[in-house]
Amino acid sequence: MAWRSRTRSLQVFDTELSADAVEWCPLPQWQNVLACGTYQLLKTPDGAGVGSSIPSRVGRIYLFQFRQEGPLCPPLTEVQRIDTPAILDIKWCHVPVSERPLLGMATATGELQLYKLIDTQEGSCGLKAVSSLELGPDRLALSLDWSTGRGDSSGMRVVSSDSAGCVNVLSVAEAGLTALSQWKAHDFEAWISAFSYWDTQLLYSGGDDCKLKGWDLRVGPSTPTFTSKRHSMGVCSIHSNPHREHILATGSYDEQVLLWDGRCLRQPLSESPLGGGVWRLKWHPTHEHLLLAACMHNDFHILHCQQALEGGGGACPVVASYILHNSLAYGADWSRLAPGGPPPSSPQERAAKAGTRTECGGHLRIQYESPTASFDTSLEDEAGRYIPENSPPLAAQPPTPAEDTPSLSCLLATCSFYDHMLHVWRWDWSPEEANVGGAEGGLREAGTGDQGEAGLSTDRRAAEQEEKSATHPAQ
Repeated sequence: MAWRSRTRSLQVFDTELSADAVEWCPLPQWQNVLACGTYQLLKTPDGAGVGSSIPSRVGRIYLFQFRQEGPLCPPLTEVQRIDTPAILDIKWCHVPVSERPLLGMATATGELQLYKLIDTQEGSCGLKAVSSLELGPDRLALSLDWSTGRGDSSGMRVVSSDSAGCVNVLSVAEAGLTALSQWKAHDFEAWISAFSYWDTQLLYSGGDDCKLKGWDLRVGPSTPTFTSKRHSMGVCSIHSNPHREHILATGSYDEQVLLWDGRCLRQPLSESPLGGGVWRLKWHPTHEHLLLAACMHNDFHILHCQQALEGGGGACPVVASYILHNSLAYGADWSRLAPGGPPPSSPQERAAKAGTRTECGGHLRIQYESPTASFDTSLEDEAGRYIPENSPPLAAQPPTPAEDTPSLSCLLATCSFYDHMLHVWRWDWSPEEANVGGAEGGLREAGTGDQGEAGLSTDRRAAEQEEKSATHPAQ
């Protein structure tokens, strides 16, 4: 039985400042809450600020609620915006703290900031600052991760990496953040740090020195448990699989996604070329084989990793891509909400229902407009099967699920940098025969856009980063 994969944009929101981080709240009562972080390097007038070594960076955190109230109603409602220092990363704690959701934020002032989600008098919700801690002078906090990825609240900690190449471990309690340890982990920027969700005494870090390292908090940070140079460029994404013990995904400016077994880190389980530089990786919250990748210059892609995780080797196939963004693909996250109702019909299907004929000459052309640019994009052909020319080649034959596998519908949020856009979209994967009248048409991807130029490396590394053709919000 053939399966069909399709993506559909539900809403686009202009964040005004460059968007680089997005996170759905994982807690059951608040799973309709979405946060988006932004980062903006302020331009100084000609001649102003000459000789200043401290660039001005500002940010903003947006809070949204998602409600599905009908096909004509935008599902996202903005409920709050707070001006902040420039934001490099945001993560919700996976368990409540004092019975409330807690959002962590890594900022360009070198601080970790914690915000509590509270109820408002208007019957909505909002963020309230509860704690902050500076990691050190003259550095940017680049990433953070909670130790609570499998719902364990005991010994709750947060790890953060910074532009000085350090890894920082902090404890979290009702009184706020407390620094536990800090050590020099990488020669240049430590782009990413993450817990092993199965053994939270184990940490991983990746840096601009092209190294992936492991650390055991029980023996101290004097020597890493391992150092891998398997990535050929800076390591900027790490995520522990919360469903499969020992499984780790890493991404790099070298455009590769590597899957690892933590018990044997000499060689990765698989290597998947995605293009564009892999800035963020997110395992699906309930499906252990699905991995979402934000690929900077090459959009957003969903990988199916079952064969690799079962020892079959080979690259993981891309089962869906979302390419409607018009700039650098940075922030990406899965929602735990299930999209309500069937997927929206395609433009051709709506035209057919209205009794009109669409002259598409092979491809239906629609115009997508953003505040910064506009461009044409082909969404589908007459057979309802269009794979965009800008999507990466399939690394392997897409898997065919077992016959008793239910259809899958997922809600996702992604954001892009220079066009300062937040997109909410859905992905549907279902058997062909379940799609009555062809209404569930073929592999759907959305739009192509300009693949913006980099320019976000530190001055010391600027020349090298231009050669990498990969970008990051840390200038």
